[in-house]
Amino acid sequence: MMGWKRLGVAYCGGLTNEARHVVNILEHAGLDVYFVSCKCGNIDKTALGVPKEYKIANLYGEPDRFEAGCNPIVQAEVLNSEKLDLHIIVGLCIGHDIQFTKYSNAPVTTLIVKDRVTGHNPMVSLYSAYHHPRFWSEK
Repeated sequence: MMGWKRLGVAYCGGLTNEARHVVNILEHAGLDVYFVSCKCGNIDKTALGVPKEYKIANLYGEPDRFEAGCNPIVQAEVLNSEKLDLHIIVGLCIGHDIQFTKYSNAPVTTLIVKDRVTGHNPMVSLYSAYHHPRFWSEK
């Protein structure tokens, strides 16, 4: 109904498979889809001020291995350069989603919220006794 035909998908590298499914569905619907990973800037985390002992590679005993940091501003700029009608977030980290939205020229919607604990379904914690925090009280 909005007449949008050209869409952009900004996704977290940890949700590459999910993003691939989203893109396939949108393209199958006849839409023109552009997509960009959070690691698009290819800047090592240490260059961004992250100590190498905090890199994920350090868990595997390889703290000096290259590990790209996320770059939601560049994600927005890449999609902005295509003059798209709508940008869609697929699993960007909290904070990164805010930066992406701030720098996007097109309207932004979030399709998938990143939440590894609930399998990217944060609403389940409101309905499931397995996820419902004990400290919540209904008043």
